Amino acid sequence: MNENAESTPVRAAQEPDQGAIAQRIAQRRAQLGLTEQELAAQAGMAPRYLRYLTETGPGFDPAGLLRIAAVLRLTCRELLEGRSDAPPGQSTAATPPVLLRLGTPECWEKLGTHGIGRIALPVDPGPAVFPVNYLVDDGTVVYRTDPTGSAAAAAGSRLSFEADRIDEHMSSGWSVLVVGTVEHITDPETIERLSRAPGCEPWAGGNRPLWVRIRPSQITGRRIATAERGSPAP
Repeated sequence: MNENAESTPVRAAQEPDQGAIAQRIAQRRAQLGLTEQELAAQAGMAPRYLRYLTETGPGFDPAGLLRIAAVLRLTCRELLEGRSDAPPGQSTAATPPVLLRLGTPECWEKLGTHGIGRIALPVDPGPAVFPVNYLVDDGTVVYRTDPTGSAAAAAGSRLSFEADRIDEHMSSGWSVLVVGTVEHITDPETIERLSRAPGCEPWAGGNRPLWVRIRPSQITGRRIATAERGSPAP
């Protein structure tokens, strides 16, 4: 065996980014409305020790870090590595960001044939927003739902539909907003055709026989890119 190989330590895994850990602790503490003193007290340590622990790293006192994570309602892994299920938009903005408007053809191209979007219903005391699996059909947006459910908008009513896509790594993305009038689809042939389309099955499952069509009166979209790249967002 090579002498140099024997004397060279091998790192089993990359050390956690201590600066990122300290930032997660500070951010989560602010979200929960905890002062540094309150966090330290609930974790069973002095504020000075809390500061020392966050500056030193998880290897110094793993048990202490575990108590901090418990107070912050995080797992130890979430505290060390960040949440894997966190919503997009955690990274910083691109440099320099450029906001572009999409034309109608581009909006429909972004929506594609099907996907996940959100409908917004004008109910009291404020808009109610629900995610839906949608299809694009002949210049309209359609989705299926429970006739007695919250997403069952009344025929003739007005609602908004929005879909987007985010590229976290590139700090770019797009969004499309459709405003239109609700129609209930009752034609058996149309329902049969839509029921065979890819993406027609609602992820929520259950019996959802009502097909709702949103006939647009307005469709707008925006795309965030960078001046350097100039490349289309996903």
